[in-house]
Amino acid sequence: MKSDIEIAQSVELKPITDIVEKVGIGFDDIELYGKYKAKLSFDKIKEVQSNEPGKLILVTAINPTPAGEGKSTMSIGLADALNKIGKKTMIALREPSLGPVMGIKGGAAGGGYAQVLPMEDINLHFTGDMHAITTANNALAALLDNHLQQGNDLQIDQRRVIWKRVVDLNDRALRQVIVGLGSPVNGIPREDGFDITVASEIMAILCLATDLKDLKKRLANIVVAYDVNRKPVYVRDLKVEGALALILKDAIKPNLVQTIYGTPALVHGGPFANIAHGCNSVLATTTALHLADYTVTEAGFGADLGAEKFLDIKTPNLPKSPDAVVIVATLRALKMHGGVAKSDLSEENVAAVRAGFKNLKRHVENIRQYGIPAVVAINQFVADTEAEIATLKELCQELDVPVELASVWADGADGGVDLAKTLVETIDKGQANYQRLYNDEDSLEEKARKIVTKVYGGKDVHFGPKAKTQLKQFAEFGWDKLPICMAKTQYSFSDNPALLGAPEDFDVTIREFVPKTGAGFIVALTGDVMTMPGLPKQPAALNMDVLEDGTAVGLF
Repeated sequence: MKSDIEIAQSVELKPITDIVEKVGIGFDDIELYGKYKAKLSFDKIKEVQSNEPGKLILVTAINPTPAGEGKSTMSIGLADALNKIGKKTMIALREPSLGPVMGIKGGAAGGGYAQVLPMEDINLHFTGDMHAITTANNALAALLDNHLQQGNDLQIDQRRVIWKRVVDLNDRALRQVIVGLGSPVNGIPREDGFDITVASEIMAILCLATDLKDLKKRLANIVVAYDVNRKPVYVRDLKVEGALALILKDAIKPNLVQTIYGTPALVHGGPFANIAHGCNSVLATTTALHLADYTVTEAGFGADLGAEKFLDIKTPNLPKSPDAVVIVATLRALKMHGGVAKSDLSEENVAAVRAGFKNLKRHVENIRQYGIPAVVAINQFVADTEAEIATLKELCQELDVPVELASVWADGADGGVDLAKTLVETIDKGQANYQRLYNDEDSLEEKARKIVTKVYGGKDVHFGPKAKTQLKQFAEFGWDKLPICMAKTQYSFSDNPALLGAPEDFDVTIREFVPKTGAGFIVALTGDVMTMPGLPKQPAALNMDVLEDGTAVGLF
């Protein structure tokens, strides 16, 4: 089997103008970035808003393991399969971050014969959205430090500046830095730090804003620091929201690309799900809903993180809730959740499949809590045995959840046809009755406790000293009505990455809250989750190169 990049480079791409015609997008509706990439104009976005939205399919997964689940690959293959069976379908996916691409996780353009193209561009600089977000974030940091230097009219306490700089790379050396050293002309010395770009609040804002007006409003509501009286200082106090919106005026427009099979795809925005809300932009998903009969979108990591945030944070900003949720699982990953070491995954182990099924079962039950039907997609691997597959199907039958094998990585659209048909049948039953996990009026403590007890399966939540103080402050500021965005390990339902499967009787500790008032949520930091990842000992970048003719090699 060819590598992902070899498969991608063997495909003869069609002009993006031809691809988007099938969903009613004309030449005058797009802004071209070469022959195969484009941005959708605001005029077209506004034009289709009156269209009745189509069906919405959310793709999520069990808790990820080093064995891999293939959520993006499944999303792309499923959309191709839906088109193959005659359903007018679009995809709405997140943009990859250079940090994971050059680190260990890899890109986010799918794999095998279920990819969005051109994959090299999408995984690298694409249309410049990440650079625009980085620039806007760091422009705000520069303007803030300039305010301190030029007299500090807002009486900002430089010890309580919470706005960090960002870079779209895994660079642990930048987690904590000192700025302003050298001389008085170099600014006010203070502690600072860097996050990865996809953890920036501006990324979250871009993905939740509905238009330029809303973007500017959200930017104005960002809290950057506290003054000497410990009152919040907002971007609107610095009067720079207009300048930041100007930097982002093109980045906010959704990007159009294609799959190997010619399915139109909107790839836009990319917040991490273990730090931020992990979903692509509201604009991309909403526009796809108005253009197609079926929209396939995804949420990051497992359903305990990405799907929970999609349903509690993103869905209230969409024209409709999901009609069904696809939960991706692999027998390899289930065996890891059942206690098998990665080195032994190729060996048949039915008992481990049964043991690891507890993880999948909890995710299915969680989705049903939201009143949405679930369908299980088994991402098939060569080493899967008939006995293991039969066991998993039997367990799903006992749970009364539809399940289908899918081989979209190896077989493309053909490998997802059975899944697509089962999904359509499930949606046609009209069983979706979405209900949010918590209400806005619940306190931050109540929201966190509902997530931990009802979604994670935990016993209780503990709040560290700093978190307890912040709970009182945030209530005074009126921020306690905002949704909670849990920053938690993706590997476990708990805040301990070593607790695989479906752990019970555990507590989650929230050590600190971070206000993201522009995005419209409060981040709760648990465990040792970091907003700036580091590189592994053998980063993927070691395998990357470019040939003399400009051909990329070694991406995957």
